[in-house]
Amino acid sequence: MLSKIKSLGLKGMDGYVVLVETDISNGLPTFDMVGLGDTAVKESKERVRAAIKNAGFKFHVNKITVNLAPADKRKEGSAFDLPIALGILAATGQVKLSNTGNSAFLGELSLDGGIKPVKGILPMTISAKENGIENIFLPVENADEAAIVSGINVYPAKTINDVVNHLNGIESIEKYDRDKDNIFKYNISYDVDFSDVKGQQAVKRALEVAASGGHNLIMVGGPGCGKTMMARRLPTILPSMTFEEALEVTKIYSIAGVLPERTPLITQRPFRAPHYTISSASLIGGGRIPKPGEISLAHYGVLFLDELPEFNKNVLEALRQPLEDGIVTISRVNATLTYPARTTLICAANPCKCGNYLEPSKECTCTPKDIQQYFGKISGPLMDRIDIHIEVSSVSYKELNSKEESEKSEDIRKRVNRARKIQQERYKDINIYSNAELSHSMIKKYCKLDDKCKSILENAFEKLGLSARAHGKILKVARTIADMEESEDIKVNHLLEAIQYRSLDRNNDIYT
Repeated sequence: MLSKIKSLGLKGMDGYVVLVETDISNGLPTFDMVGLGDTAVKESKERVRAAIKNAGFKFHVNKITVNLAPADKRKEGSAFDLPIALGILAATGQVKLSNTGNSAFLGELSLDGGIKPVKGILPMTISAKENGIENIFLPVENADEAAIVSGINVYPAKTINDVVNHLNGIESIEKYDRDKDNIFKYNISYDVDFSDVKGQQAVKRALEVAASGGHNLIMVGGPGCGKTMMARRLPTILPSMTFEEALEVTKIYSIAGVLPERTPLITQRPFRAPHYTISSASLIGGGRIPKPGEISLAHYGVLFLDELPEFNKNVLEALRQPLEDGIVTISRVNATLTYPARTTLICAANPCKCGNYLEPSKECTCTPKDIQQYFGKISGPLMDRIDIHIEVSSVSYKELNSKEESEKSEDIRKRVNRARKIQQERYKDINIYSNAELSHSMIKKYCKLDDKCKSILENAFEKLGLSARAHGKILKVARTIADMEESEDIKVNHLLEAIQYRSLDRNNDIYT
């Protein structure tokens, strides 16, 4: 007998419908799986066999052939266990599939017939809705995630018996609903706040500029001056996420299998801080089975690289293209996958090995050659892609013990939101959201300078030995500073501040 049942697969960020076809015929007892499945799919044979028997159903000893169509797409993961088991039960007359044409089934089976959660439920549920599927049967643990998608009925099941009884009309599974308005709310309660930071007004200003325009930033300063502390507080001043942004970030976390428990939707901007021993595949994405990397997990949020010169040089160089394009493309024999990577890169570094090069009160033990070699690990092309360079000095005892209350993140975020709204209105017809995303042609249109500003920029270009890319970065940062002051034109003071944020360009004395 032949049975057909729908399931869902994943390719990159998108799901697609998989038709599970099961044929049982007389012949030598075999269980063949076809349809370009990976190891997890092939191993499902043993899980399905044991689950059917231990759940109290009969596993017929016949020639069983299961095809996962379309056969030319790579199938990965254990989510096909449930539809394969149901297909076998349907082909042997133990379950009715007469009304399942608009339903899809997902779930990994345990050996006792229980249904375990799987990765990638959100993008697969979205795909199911787009393909006209009205009902989706899945593990209980994945129900919250699937319920984010409107217009599809979610049926959570604990065991294969629950699904069989529902399909046979014995005992129905209750449809699962969640109040999406309660799931998605502007949750801006953070454990940290910029009011914790004493002094460092110049650095706070630079971080506010970075947040206002989506600019990448590097902080250079000695150990203990507060670089990491301030970086960790940057998400607290970023604009609140829209529902569309939250949905896209949640899809990435779902695919990677790192969506926190009881968190069906990520509503706060991500902050990722990988250790400097990270590999290129873990940072950018990839691996034998391609997965999103840290730069994609930081999509619409912050990727913080502490101790930047300690990272492997090849790893840092791999960042260059994703930072420029906002996407990561991973090519494999069977497929080419693309993951979004629109993140704000924040870096921190000591100025030298001993960390005292910029400290007037401490003696630096490094030679000029040591300093040059230490920072030489960061290539010029990568530094060009960092819009804002800021030196961080140590906080004085007087500042540290000051009773004056520092500005709260909430107040800074209001100004950031105001600047971002100006940018969103300006770029609403060209599908970009911040000044950092301006292309070369857009810079010409939106970052015009008067003659005095042109003269200042030309002088800075020659003296600092700037690259063409650094020239564009200055204009984009100046545009952001002008937006922060609600100025339609870029003025001299805006441009001068933006030029000051290029302190680490190649002919600066820290490299010589």
